[in-house]
Amino acid sequence: MNASMRTNLVSLQSPGARRAGGRGVRGPRPLGSRVYIETYGCQMNINDTELMEGLLAEDGFVRVDGPERADVILVNTCAIREHAERRVRGRIGELQRYRKRRPELVLGVTGCMAQRLGPRLIEEAAGVDLVAGPDAYRGLPDLIGSIQASAIERGQTLLELDADENYEGVDSVRRQGVSAWITVQRGCDHRCTFCIVPYVRGGEKNRAPEAILAETRRAVADGFSEVVLLGQTVNSYRAGDWDFATLLRAVSRVDGIRRVRFTSPHPNDVTPDLLGVMAEEAAVCRQLHLPVQSGSNRVLKRMVRRYTAEAFLARVEATRREVPGIALSTDVIVGFPGETEADFAATLDLMRSVRFDDAYLYRYSKREGTPATRFPAADFVSDEVSGERLEHLIGVHRAIQREINESEVGSEREVLVEREARSPGDVLGRTEQNKVVAFPGDPTVIGDYMGVRLTGTTGATFMGERLGDGREGGLRFGT
Repeated sequence: MNASMRTNLVSLQSPGARRAGGRGVRGPRPLGSRVYIETYGCQMNINDTELMEGLLAEDGFVRVDGPERADVILVNTCAIREHAERRVRGRIGELQRYRKRRPELVLGVTGCMAQRLGPRLIEEAAGVDLVAGPDAYRGLPDLIGSIQASAIERGQTLLELDADENYEGVDSVRRQGVSAWITVQRGCDHRCTFCIVPYVRGGEKNRAPEAILAETRRAVADGFSEVVLLGQTVNSYRAGDWDFATLLRAVSRVDGIRRVRFTSPHPNDVTPDLLGVMAEEAAVCRQLHLPVQSGSNRVLKRMVRRYTAEAFLARVEATRREVPGIALSTDVIVGFPGETEADFAATLDLMRSVRFDDAYLYRYSKREGTPATRFPAADFVSDEVSGERLEHLIGVHRAIQREINESEVGSEREVLVEREARSPGDVLGRTEQNKVVAFPGDPTVIGDYMGVRLTGTTGATFMGERLGDGREGGLRFGT
């Protein structure tokens, strides 16, 4: 990109015209500005980055793969845990070095952390030129352009939550990976006392099924054969006569779709209809992420999870009965305020009873603005105790996971190849049950479905060998 291209100017509409808070700023911006977006957090953030890239591309921004070449750097953030926010703050400091040779650089922070901290982020993190929350991305092109043209001062905010913003009409830019992330639901109506999501993403907003199916067909046209449906409590999806089971069945039947996954469901909405679709539709992966958070009814009540351990176990039993061979994963928080040794023991008992294939295990992270922060000070579990509990829980889970995976060694699986592995000469992919397998292959097979025999396991992942000489067929990503 030469300098003359970057100095050509055009007039912009105000962000208000694009439903970004009615800022009413009008100004020119350089054409062809190069933008780099760095993403932290969950799959929803990955999809939000793809949305931002789509919006910016429509206005002439050009994506680059590194900050060293960018005119605009956006850091798309997570606010779920304090550790994630600390990482982002450190990264913001690191990115300031690019201003030394490019003072006109625009640095923005988007996503949940931006929504949570708002103007405080600009005050506390030197060099942040704008912050934008998850409902404000339509306003980014105009806001960035106005800052670049010096039509407005740096240090701007786009933070208004919009109950109607589902980003319909925006084409996500999917540039890497073999799975297409498709958001079906934004926000959350649950009010778990530990969770910041409803406060930074607003209430539940469900997209029209026709729009979801149209996006699925576009993903197939772009070469994707696996889609992942995203929502904060994705299986609570409702739109007119459509519930999540209806939507899942329809997506799985789109021509060209070979695999469908979804995340993250809520245990209360694992219905017989949903299990029926998972059992009947060949494209729906036999894998379910089922966050339990705790095995103690007392803790679950304080978390406002709206189920008991017994009810959770009943859903696990129904799931395994209706969908044989399904792999289950979960989330668990230890050290929640008020958690006693007996409560923690109940969590260990549940983990041993269910025997999850995979688990994401965390210490409680205090999030300002959430109800859990208002529990009495005496209820808070010390870092030392919560750390010991987490280490114990990890040990229990890893032993169970190793036993499960060792029992699968020798079996044959279909693997969707995702990328090169760290081990030279190997590629990495996932089975239908979301098990990770490394096996011999080169980059030309990325995006292919391969028949693989599992030959060994490290405990968490598998080693494998290819079956036969040929590829297993199906759509190939990127063709």
